[in-house]
Amino acid sequence: MPLLQSLRPGGRHGVPRRESRDPIGLLVAGLNRLAQSDVLDRVGLRKPTEQAVFTVTRGGFSTMTAAGRTFQKAGRAGRRGDHPKPATRTGVFDLTPTDDEQMLVDVVTEYADEVVRPAAAEADETCEAPEAVLKASLEIGLPILGVPESLGGIAEERSAVAGVLVAEALAKGDMGLAVATLGAGSVATALGLWGTEAQQQTYLPAFTGDDVPAASLALLEPAVLFDVLAPSTTATRAGEGYVLDGTKSLVARGADAELFVVGAELEGQPVLFLVESSTPGLAVEGDPAMGVRAASLTRLSLSEVRVPADAVLGATDGSTYRECVRLSRLAWCALAVGTAQAVLDYVTPYVKEREAFGEPIAHRQSVAFMVADMAIEVQAMRLATYKAAARAAAGKDVAREVALARALCAEKAMRIGLDGVQLLGGHGFVKDHPVERWYRDLRAVSIMEGTVLV
Repeated sequence: MPLLQSLRPGGRHGVPRRESRDPIGLLVAGLNRLAQSDVLDRVGLRKPTEQAVFTVTRGGFSTMTAAGRTFQKAGRAGRRGDHPKPATRTGVFDLTPTDDEQMLVDVVTEYADEVVRPAAAEADETCEAPEAVLKASLEIGLPILGVPESLGGIAEERSAVAGVLVAEALAKGDMGLAVATLGAGSVATALGLWGTEAQQQTYLPAFTGDDVPAASLALLEPAVLFDVLAPSTTATRAGEGYVLDGTKSLVARGADAELFVVGAELEGQPVLFLVESSTPGLAVEGDPAMGVRAASLTRLSLSEVRVPADAVLGATDGSTYRECVRLSRLAWCALAVGTAQAVLDYVTPYVKEREAFGEPIAHRQSVAFMVADMAIEVQAMRLATYKAAARAAAGKDVAREVALARALCAEKAMRIGLDGVQLLGGHGFVKDHPVERWYRDLRAVSIMEGTVLV
């Protein structure tokens, strides 16, 4: 029996009993709701063109941000929030996923295979994630993976490892849709890691409820040789709050987002700010790119955007911002691993079946060695990423490990995408095969900053 149908029904998100509230048990059991819904039946349906008003593929769009909901202020401002504890370490160097983590991989992989991958080609073309795919991601509880249990989530400990496993498994279906489905959870995770009591009680209830808002992490800017640690977007003190000015680019689902985490420079230090979409001075426009198109990438303009003093997320000395960048880069490494694995899994049987001059092309040493190198590089990327994730989950400094993993993934993932196209020959250049899309997506690993984090 398929895993989707074998899960037993339970309470909220399909959890049968309270005692199974481990960091991923809720996510696993949540697939029961997905199996009983008609989401899977509707994934492959194309939206009628009459319903597509403005899409970023038809000349782009420019509009004010989504009106969004009104987040009711709650909690005590300035009081430290409830943050996940560092994960316990045995002292043994072992990157093998635990039984629960392996179950998580199996569940999300099935979701990626049955829901994400069938919708990927059309989502890439229209630059829009289908509503059915987004709804399915909410059904299995992705937005609350990094939210502390005390705040309605499922994280008893820091969940960087679980987050990496989720991102990798989703990217095996499609990187663009993975980014689209992980955006809200990334903002919720940021609130869980660095939010004050007031920020957590104001915003997190929306992410742990049934009507989860779209949300975006906006760090990247449209500048040549942009340094994410030195944003051009500025924040200046004004009375009891701040005024933000600048432009952010490649913001996932910016037109739908109801809450943004924006990076800006405050008195010489990079700082994160919470900005609601209803704040005057915000505007979005289509910003389609070569890859990751299914994430509905947009450009966010901030013109004299006024936010209150308690809009600062984390510390103002730059430490929170830098940690955010590292955790974001770690997430992109995981996305690279998943997509690169998809390329490898696709070309391996192809070269064994494709014949030239009377024999499979896999019999040629040049082809066999290329596939073997791809497998070696994927495994190296995975190990480097898992090691960095394990240190992040333990609350240790990950600057070196993330830098090494990102350098490796940025170079090798792009090479794997190129080799995948090359191994398919002329077929690799056309859209009949998904490798050309994966190749375009893998180019984003060395460019994208922010958008997702673990």
